[in-house]
Amino acid sequence: MSSERVVEVETPLGPARVQLVRPARARGTVVLTHGASGGITADLLAVRGGLVAGGWAVALVEQAWAVAGRRMPPPAATQDPAWLPVLERLTSGRGTVPRPLVVGGKSNGARVAFRTAHATGADAVLALAFPLHPPGKPLASRAEELRAPVPHGIPLHVLQGETDPFGTPEEVRAELPDPSWVTVVKGGHGFTRKPDDVVAAAVAFVRSVG
Repeated sequence: MSSERVVEVETPLGPARVQLVRPARARGTVVLTHGASGGITADLLAVRGGLVAGGWAVALVEQAWAVAGRRMPPPAATQDPAWLPVLERLTSGRGTVPRPLVVGGKSNGARVAFRTAHATGADAVLALAFPLHPPGKPLASRAEELRAPVPHGIPLHVLQGETDPFGTPEEVRAELPDPSWVTVVKGGHGFTRKPDDVVAAAVAFVRSVG
């Protein structure tokens, strides 16, 4: 049996919204957030379903810029300070979520999670499609963001679509110390309509952390 609640968290950009599903005796917590579209997409909901079925609490976060109706995420210097209060709210004080804590997200959400992994105290990070570079612009690399958790010894995993124009699995693997940290899944940057392989890979990685 699981409990569900919605939590609003004040941030420098206004309130963020957290949908928290917590099974009884949860094994740990996974916090996931959306991409630049600003919506909680079907693949995030599918991953949540698989994780909750496996006994994990899952928090789906609508970031403050999205709740405010902005069409695009702000720069990292603005986005990250508005992300940190969400994790602080979940991991401190009353209602603290159980550990281990895996933090991640879809596309732009993965970027913010990887950049702030150390600051948020994440035990591991998970990317559902990491946008390594803009389509057709491989020299505009975000590899430093991708590798940000590595110096802190934080385990990471990337689920990358086989035809992702924001970076193929091979491109992502080339930027990481261990190619096994990347799992190839069907589809492109948006995966497929029935992302069963994404769910299975996400559950497998989170289970390895727990």
